[in-house]
Amino acid sequence: MNNDQLLDYCLSKPGAHQSNENLWQANQIKVAGVMFAMLRDKEGHPAISLKTSHQTAASLRHQHPEILPSDCLNKAHWNCVLLDGNLPDSQFYNLIDSSYQLVLEGLPEEKRQEIGD
Repeated sequence: MNNDQLLDYCLSKPGAHQSNENLWQANQIKVAGVMFAMLRDKEGHPAISLKTSHQTAASLRHQHPEILPSDCLNKAHWNCVLLDGNLPDSQFYNLIDSSYQLVLEGLPEEKRQEIGD
C-alpha cells in the first residue's frame, strides 16, 4: 500500500475532497469540511492518520506495531498507521471506511443528505 493508492481510495468516498495543511506538511481528506484521513510522513515513514473510537484505537495499537497514537491529533480518537509495516491492504481499507463512516455519522442530517448518504 502506498500514499497514492490510499489517497485515491479516500477520494473515492462520496463527498470527499483533499486539502493541504502546510503546518503539518500533510494531505487532509475531508467530507463536508470535516477531516477523516491525513496522509503525511511520520519521522521519515509514510503514514495515514485515521479517526476511530477510543476503544478501537487502543485495541488496534495493542494488536499492530505499525499503528501508533497520532502525534498531531487527539490521541484518544486518532491513530497513525505506518505504511511500511505488515498491515494487509484490506485492513487499510477497513480503517479508512470506518473513519469515513464515523465522521459521516457525526454530520448534521442536512449535510449527509447533500452527500447522498
